[in-house]
Amino acid sequence: MDEKADEELVTPYWHLDQPDGSRRTPRQLLAVTVPVLRLIWRSGRRSAIAILVLQLASGAATAAGLLTSVAVLDDLLASGAAPDRLVAAAPGLALVAGILALRAAAEAAVELARARLEPALRRAAEERLFAAALDVQLADFDDADFYDGLHRARDRGLFHLDRAVGNTIDLLGAVCGVTAAVAGLAVLHPLLVPLLVAGMIPEAWAVLTVARRGYAGMRSMVTLNRRVQMLAELSTEREPAAELRACQAEPYVLAEYRQVADVLKERETQVGVSMARGRTAGRALAGLALAGVLAVLGLMLHAGWIAPAAAGTAVIAVRVAAAALRQLTQAANQLFEQSLYVADYQDFLTDADARKRPASGVPVPRSPECVTLRGVGFAYPGRRTPALRDIDLTIRAGQTIALVGENGSGKTTLARLLAGLYRPTSGTMRWDGIDTALLDPRALADRVVLVPQHPVRWPHDARTNVRIGRHDRPDPEDHALREAASLAAAEDVVAGMPAGWHTLLSKHFKGGHELSAGQWQRLAVARGLFRDGALLIWDEPTAPLDAKAEYAVYETLRAIAGERTILLITHRLTSVRHADRIYLLHQGRVAEEGVHEELLALRGRYAELYALQTGKPARR
Repeated sequence: MDEKADEELVTPYWHLDQPDGSRRTPRQLLAVTVPVLRLIWRSGRRSAIAILVLQLASGAATAAGLLTSVAVLDDLLASGAAPDRLVAAAPGLALVAGILALRAAAEAAVELARARLEPALRRAAEERLFAAALDVQLADFDDADFYDGLHRARDRGLFHLDRAVGNTIDLLGAVCGVTAAVAGLAVLHPLLVPLLVAGMIPEAWAVLTVARRGYAGMRSMVTLNRRVQMLAELSTEREPAAELRACQAEPYVLAEYRQVADVLKERETQVGVSMARGRTAGRALAGLALAGVLAVLGLMLHAGWIAPAAAGTAVIAVRVAAAALRQLTQAANQLFEQSLYVADYQDFLTDADARKRPASGVPVPRSPECVTLRGVGFAYPGRRTPALRDIDLTIRAGQTIALVGENGSGKTTLARLLAGLYRPTSGTMRWDGIDTALLDPRALADRVVLVPQHPVRWPHDARTNVRIGRHDRPDPEDHALREAASLAAAEDVVAGMPAGWHTLLSKHFKGGHELSAGQWQRLAVARGLFRDGALLIWDEPTAPLDAKAEYAVYETLRAIAGERTILLITHRLTSVRHADRIYLLHQGRVAEEGVHEELLALRGRYAELYALQTGKPARR
C-alpha cells in the first residue's frame, strides 16, 4: 500500500500512539517491577512467601544433588569389581534420588501456590484499574491521551500483568537453578564460573533487544489494531447487523478491513522478522559460548587440573546450568517485554491518581434556592473552539427551565456543567452563592438527577435498571420503584416481560430479553424519578417515545413542577411553552431568552424554529 494511504489510516483522529514508550532501560525495568511485586505481596502474601521458600529449597536441592554426584561418580569410577563399586555407590545414589524427589515435591508445591496467587493478583489489579477509572473527572474521558492510556492499561496491561506473575515465578526458579549450578561449578573449579557467566551475555543481549523491538512494534500498531477491532465489531455484533444489510454495506466493510489488515500484516511481519533475527543471533552466540565452556573443561581434564569424577559432575552442572539458563532467558525475555506493558498499567494509575476528583469540599445545600452561571465557558480537552462561551443563566428553586436550539449548539454540554459532571474552563457557576469548584463533588452529584438522551442499557434485570438510579435507597417492598415506573409509563413495559421485574435485559446472555429504544427510555425515565434529586435535568427524555408515553412523561413533569427544579432539553418547542424561562443556544452562546410568548414576539430563531415545527409560517 502506498505511503499516503498508509498515513490516512492513522490520521487525523485515529492517531493516538505515543512513540516514546520503547525507550525503557533495565534500570527502569526495576522501577516498574517493584510496584508489581508490591501488588503480589498485597494480593497473595502467603502464596508469595511459600513460592520464594520453595524455589530456594529447590535450588538448594539442585546444588546438593550436584555435590553428592561427585562422591557417587568417585565410587563408580574407582578400581575394583563392578558389583563392589555399585554397592559402595548405593548410599550416594539413594541420597541423590531422595534429593531429586524433594526437588520434584517443591516444584509441585510451587505450582499449587501459583494457582492461588495468579487469580488473586488478577482480581486486585482489575479492581485498582476500575476504581481509578471510576474516580476521574468526566472530562478526562474526552482527553485522547488519557482515554488511550486507559485502554492500553485495560487491554494490554492487565493481560501482561497476569502473565508476568507466572514469568516472575519461572524467573525465580531459573535464577535458583543457575545459582545452584554456578555454586556447584565453583566448588569443582573456580575457573568454570567466569566461563559460564560469559556464556550468559549473548542471551542477555538478545533478551533486551527482542523485548524492545516487540514493544516498539506494539505501540506502532495500536491504531491499526484498534481499527481492525472496530471493524470486527461491525462485522460480528448484533446491533449493526441490520443496518449494514439494509445499506448493502457488507462489501464496503470488508474492503475497509482489507485495507487496514494489509498494512497491519506488513508491520507485524516486519516486527516479527526483526525479533526472530535477534533471537537467532542470541541463540547462536550462546551456543558458541557453551561449546567454549565444554572445550575448556575438556582441556582442564586433559591437563589434570580436575579429577574425572569432578569433570563428569561438571558436565552435569553445565547441562543443568544451560537448561536453567534457557528457562531464565525465556522468562526474562517475556518478563522484560511484559514489564513494558505493565508500565502502561502503572502509568495509567499514576495519571488517574493525579486526575481524580476531590475527596471532599464545602457542604452542598440540600435543595439550592438559586443556581447562577456568569460568563461560563467550556472547552473539551484538545479542542481549540470552546463548546460554550459567555453563558449567563439563572435557575431558581421550583422553576422549569428549558434549553432549546439546533444540534451542536451546546445544550448537552451545558446540562453536564449544571449537573457537576464538567467544570467550567472560564467563568463561575454558583449554588446559593457558593462556587461549585469549592463544593464536595459527590454531595453535589447527590442532589442532581440526569436523564440522558442515550441512557446506559445495564446488562441486568429490569429492577436493577431502575434501582441503579440510587442503588442505596431504602425501598421496602419496592413501593418507590413501582411509583417511579408508573409515572414514567414503564409499567406496561415490565408487564410484557417474561419474568417481570426480574427479566434479564441483555441478549448477550442466555434467556436475555431485548427492549426497543423507546422501552429502554421509559426505564431510564423511571430510573431518574427513582433517584429523586433536587435538580432534575432531562436531556431529550422523550425523543424515542411514542405519543402516549411522551404525554405521560410530560404530565409527570408538570405534576412535579414547583416541587423540584427542572431543566428540560428538547427539540420539541411545543413541549416548553409553559416553562418559566426558555434559553435558546446557538454556537455555544445564549442567543435568546425569555418565556414562550416573548420569544415568539422577538421573531428570531426561536420563532422560526417554532413555525417550522408547527407548520405556521414565520413572520419577519
